Amino acid sequence: MLLLGALSTFGPLSMDLYLPGLPSMAHDLSAPAWAAQLTITTSMLGLAGGQLLAGPISDARGRRAPLLAGLAAYMATSLLCALSPTIWVLLALRLVQGAAGAAGIVIARAVVRDLHSGIAAARFFAMLMLVAGLAPILAPLAGGQLLHVTDWRGIFVVLAGIGAALLLAAWWTLPDTLAPEDRHTGGLVATLGVFGALLRDRPFMGYTLAMGLSFGAMATYISGSPFVLEEIHGVSPQLFSALFALNAAGIVATSQISRALVTRLGPRRLLGIGTAANAAGGVGVLAAVVLDLGLAGLLPSFFVLVASLGAVLPNSAALALADHPRTAGSASALLGLAQFSIGAGAAPLAGVGGSHTALPLAIVAAALSVSALACLAALTRAPARAPVRAAR
Repeated sequence: MLLLGALSTFGPLSMDLYLPGLPSMAHDLSAPAWAAQLTITTSMLGLAGGQLLAGPISDARGRRAPLLAGLAAYMATSLLCALSPTIWVLLALRLVQGAAGAAGIVIARAVVRDLHSGIAAARFFAMLMLVAGLAPILAPLAGGQLLHVTDWRGIFVVLAGIGAALLLAAWWTLPDTLAPEDRHTGGLVATLGVFGALLRDRPFMGYTLAMGLSFGAMATYISGSPFVLEEIHGVSPQLFSALFALNAAGIVATSQISRALVTRLGPRRLLGIGTAANAAGGVGVLAAVVLDLGLAGLLPSFFVLVASLGAVLPNSAALALADHPRTAGSASALLGLAQFSIGAGAAPLAGVGGSHTALPLAIVAAALSVSALACLAALTRAPARAPVRAAR
């Protein structure tokens, strides 16, 4: 559980550790705010595309070998990011770094589905968030403190060290959870057929879009909040790190509340509650900006927007993967593709008005969070009572 939780942290680690140094990185590389924010976008694009590759490969070749290859590539590209001479080189390397880290995310979800299903999977995913949730809490705090002794380049060296530690841990402890007789073969044609069947599955797409759009709203917050809080509202990098960590702690707390209630309420009902809270947070951010409520209106809305992911992520993953045991890697890949491609598209939109207005961030966050709730309601049906699904 500790290893799978750590493997699930590549997204927040790759994006959150250097967030406090994002403005200084833009200054050092003589890049505008939108170009600096694109380093988050390219990372998310890599995380999305890499899952689309690693998921099917893990269905065909097993979980262990693709994971070890991805971890080794992540370590190497993180070191190269630290040496980037221009923003454009860094953007290209962030794309490759994200693609390499994607193997950890998609294969960790597939391993859970190899071992569990139904409510048991939802509870396990929630437990993983207890581990994985430490990354967005500790990463910005650590990043803020690291800036006292190094610059943004040193933070990428730290990321390379984390990749090396996870590579060693996975090589030492992780067995292959997909037996050879259960592996999906047939090459590209079969893989495309699997993807086509998943895209035609209305409930699967409902859960996938609920996850992806909600995450996109949070990605908008991740990309825009350093500039909104530090440059518009005068928050220091260290205080920003503390506020960011508080919101991330909300994800952990919500995930454990979800874990405690999932047997009684069921994952579908908890997912509905989570997406409703996410929409309320997004609308709250928009209201705080339009009505000029300042930090008193903005910070609570940010907290609700982010903390709601603790109910959205584990339950949407468990529900989406429940009916696809033999193709869990491919199904997990589409989940990740939606999550990080929507996030990649949303992140730069937070900065289209420059670094001195929060309105673009607020509009995008509200639109995506409300859309997540609408897609869930349109494509899936909430049960009248908590579902009971056999767990293995």
